[in-house]
Amino acid sequence: MNKSHQLCFRSLFNPGRAFVFPCDAAGHVDLDALSERARVNYLFARAAVGREFTAPDVQPRALH
Repeated sequence: MNKSHQLCFRSLFNPGRAFVFPCDAAGHVDLDALSERARVNYLFARAAVGREFTAPDVQPRALH
């Protein structure tokens, strides 16, 4: 999977707080490639869309 982008779930209540996960250009996250903690955070963020977090948006990853 090409991880050229990131999927960002932004907090509805705490500006600056977000969960960000590597993904492809279509927003697909490879759950098998995530650590256990990242996988739990990803599943939590998905379940909390509309209550704690915005719907995620796909962004190009910054090159370092």
